[in-house]
Amino acid sequence: MSAVRPGTAGATRTCPHCKATILESSSVCPACRGHLKFDAPASDAAQRFVPLKVEGTVSAPDDGAFEYSMVIVIRNERGEEISRHVAGVGAVFPGESRSFEVSVEAVPASPGKRRLRH
Repeated sequence: MSAVRPGTAGATRTCPHCKATILESSSVCPACRGHLKFDAPASDAAQRFVPLKVEGTVSAPDDGAFEYSMVIVIRNERGEEISRHVAGVGAVFPGESRSFEVSVEAVPASPGKRRLRH
Protein backbone atom coordinates (compact mmCIF):
# COMPACT_ATOMS: atom_id res chain seq x y z
CA MET A 1 0.00 0.00 0.00
CA SER A 2 1.11 3.56 -0.53
CA ALA A 3 2.64 5.85 2.04
CA VAL A 4 0.13 8.49 0.96
CA ARG A 5 -1.97 9.92 3.78
CA PRO A 6 -5.63 8.85 3.87
CA GLY A 7 -7.91 11.40 2.21
CA THR A 8 -5.40 12.49 -0.44
CA ALA A 9 -5.54 11.73 -4.16
CA GLY A 10 -3.81 8.42 -4.82
CA ALA A 11 -4.23 7.02 -1.28
CA THR A 12 -4.74 3.25 -1.28
CA ARG A 13 -6.26 0.55 0.89
CA THR A 14 -6.82 -3.20 0.74
CA CYS A 15 -10.04 -4.64 -0.68
CA PRO A 16 -11.71 -6.61 2.13
CA HIS A 17 -12.95 -9.19 -0.39
CA CYS A 18 -9.94 -10.06 -2.58
CA LYS A 19 -7.08 -8.26 -0.75
CA ALA A 20 -6.03 -6.31 -3.87
CA THR A 21 -4.54 -2.86 -3.36
CA ILE A 22 -7.14 -0.35 -4.57
CA LEU A 23 -7.76 3.38 -4.38
CA GLU A 24 -9.17 4.54 -1.08
CA SER A 25 -11.90 6.43 -2.96
CA SER A 26 -13.17 3.30 -4.78
CA SER A 27 -16.78 2.33 -4.12
CA VAL A 28 -16.37 -0.86 -6.19
CA CYS A 29 -13.18 -2.94 -6.30
CA PRO A 30 -11.81 -2.99 -9.88
CA ALA A 31 -10.33 -6.47 -9.31
CA CYS A 32 -13.22 -8.48 -7.81
CA ARG A 33 -16.02 -5.94 -8.44
CA GLY A 34 -17.12 -6.22 -4.81
CA HIS A 35 -19.06 -3.24 -3.44
CA LEU A 36 -17.16 -1.29 -0.80
CA LYS A 37 -19.16 1.87 -0.09
CA PHE A 38 -22.90 1.50 -0.07
CA ASP A 39 -23.45 5.19 0.71
CA ALA A 40 -21.45 6.31 -2.34
CA PRO A 41 -23.28 8.69 -4.66
CA ALA A 42 -24.80 7.15 -7.77
CA SER A 43 -22.98 9.80 -9.81
CA ASP A 44 -19.63 8.00 -9.22
CA ALA A 45 -20.42 5.57 -12.02
CA ALA A 46 -21.42 8.43 -14.35
CA GLN A 47 -18.07 10.17 -13.78
CA ARG A 48 -15.96 7.10 -14.64
CA PHE A 49 -14.08 7.16 -17.93
CA VAL A 50 -11.54 4.94 -19.68
CA PRO A 51 -8.62 7.00 -21.06
CA LEU A 52 -6.80 3.88 -22.31
CA LYS A 53 -8.04 0.51 -23.57
CA VAL A 54 -5.99 -1.98 -25.58
CA GLU A 55 -7.30 -5.33 -26.79
CA GLY A 56 -5.55 -8.08 -28.69
CA THR A 57 -5.52 -11.79 -29.45
CA VAL A 58 -2.58 -14.13 -29.87
CA SER A 59 -2.74 -17.55 -31.51
CA ALA A 60 -0.25 -20.39 -31.51
CA PRO A 61 1.30 -21.33 -34.84
CA ASP A 62 0.32 -24.72 -36.25
CA ASP A 63 3.83 -26.08 -35.74
CA GLY A 64 4.21 -25.43 -32.00
CA ALA A 65 3.13 -23.91 -28.71
CA PHE A 66 4.47 -20.96 -26.76
CA GLU A 67 4.41 -19.76 -23.18
CA TYR A 68 3.46 -16.20 -22.24
CA SER A 69 3.72 -13.80 -19.31
CA MET A 70 1.41 -10.78 -19.21
CA VAL A 71 3.35 -7.98 -17.54
CA ILE A 72 1.88 -4.58 -16.64
CA VAL A 73 4.40 -1.75 -16.21
CA ILE A 74 3.52 1.78 -15.06
CA ARG A 75 5.99 4.62 -15.68
CA ASN A 76 5.90 8.27 -14.69
CA GLU A 77 6.42 11.24 -17.04
CA ARG A 78 10.22 10.82 -16.75
CA GLY A 79 10.06 7.18 -17.85
CA GLU A 80 10.90 5.86 -14.39
CA GLU A 81 9.23 2.60 -13.48
CA ILE A 82 6.69 3.06 -10.68
CA SER A 83 5.14 -0.40 -10.67
CA ARG A 84 5.54 -3.79 -12.36
CA HIS A 85 3.05 -6.62 -12.00
CA VAL A 86 2.71 -10.03 -13.60
CA ALA A 87 -1.00 -10.27 -14.37
CA GLY A 88 -0.96 -13.83 -15.66
CA VAL A 89 1.07 -16.60 -17.24
CA GLY A 90 0.21 -19.60 -19.36
CA ALA A 91 0.71 -21.48 -22.59
CA VAL A 92 -1.02 -21.45 -25.95
CA PHE A 93 -1.05 -24.67 -27.98
CA PRO A 94 -1.74 -25.16 -31.70
CA GLY A 95 -5.37 -24.37 -32.48
CA GLU A 96 -5.77 -22.25 -29.33
CA SER A 97 -5.76 -18.51 -28.78
CA ARG A 98 -5.89 -16.07 -25.89
CA SER A 99 -7.47 -12.62 -25.85
CA PHE A 100 -6.10 -9.86 -23.65
CA GLU A 101 -7.56 -6.53 -22.61
CA VAL A 102 -5.75 -3.83 -20.68
CA SER A 103 -7.71 -0.80 -19.58
CA VAL A 104 -7.21 2.18 -17.32
CA GLU A 105 -10.36 3.13 -15.44
CA ALA A 106 -10.39 6.65 -14.02
CA VAL A 107 -12.60 8.94 -11.98
CA PRO A 108 -11.93 12.62 -11.24
CA ALA A 109 -10.29 13.19 -7.84
CA SER A 110 -12.39 14.95 -5.24
CA PRO A 111 -11.88 18.74 -5.30
CA GLY A 112 -10.54 18.80 -1.74
CA LYS A 113 -7.80 16.25 -2.33
CA ARG A 114 -4.19 17.38 -2.66
CA ARG A 115 -2.11 16.66 -5.74
CA LEU A 116 0.63 14.16 -5.04
CA ARG A 117 3.99 13.76 -6.76
CA HIS A 118 5.16 10.16 -7.19
